[in-house]
Amino acid sequence: MASTSASRSDGVSSRIRRAASNLNSDNQLLVSDIRKALNLMKDIAVDLERDNQSDMVKQLENAVAELVEAHENCLHYSSAIHSVAEAYRPGPELTDFKKLLDTEFEKVKAGSSSHPQNHPLMHQFQQAVWNVHHAGQPMPGEEQEDIIMTSTESSIKNLKCPLTGKHITELTEPVRSMDCKHIYEKNAILIYIKSHHNNAKCPESACPKMVHAKRVICDPLLLVEIEEQRTLSRQTARTDVVEDFTEMEPHDEDST
Repeated sequence: MASTSASRSDGVSSRIRRAASNLNSDNQLLVSDIRKALNLMKDIAVDLERDNQSDMVKQLENAVAELVEAHENCLHYSSAIHSVAEAYRPGPELTDFKKLLDTEFEKVKAGSSSHPQNHPLMHQFQQAVWNVHHAGQPMPGEEQEDIIMTSTESSIKNLKCPLTGKHITELTEPVRSMDCKHIYEKNAILIYIKSHHNNAKCPESACPKMVHAKRVICDPLLLVEIEEQRTLSRQTARTDVVEDFTEMEPHDEDST
């Protein structure tokens, strides 16, 4: 009787985790759509700034702040869904999952210090607009090093595949571990896992997590983030060109 009850409990927990996984997938698709919308709004704002339509740019910036907040809320919900699913154990009474999720969401949100105006996605928007007329110059109150560090901040944990050495923007089929979030070339990581008889540790230096073939995937957000990284790399390259050109400009000398 006890074994039957335990088996039934495990079955319910397994179904809850599958449902949570499906919810997370839907949520990630929404996050991916928000990121695409933010990139589109950034491009529109750049065009408006070129035409000196400052009022329209400001309106777009306010809308971006709202989307950034929605983006963060989606990520908080993903964390809450995962936490509730992992902690769930069937009991004698019906479980109020909405209450559990709401409580966990508020806990996750309270632990986050991120504010839309200070978020890296907002900074990327502001930086793109600023660069229209001030390429190569730090925004007011910031140093160039701060700009580079903040602009490239995202959920991407490694810029190169630890197996092939390729930059993530050059990967043919990028995939990400669901456990440690490191990114690899798909074929390389699958061969690596197989060569370790499905008992492989993440090849990224100092990462203690194990990697499993079924848990390295191309999640909906990965391709969006890689494209953002590709865009940032192009923008950085253009900024470097502007700086080099400025340094090469001849300076007026006092006539003797």
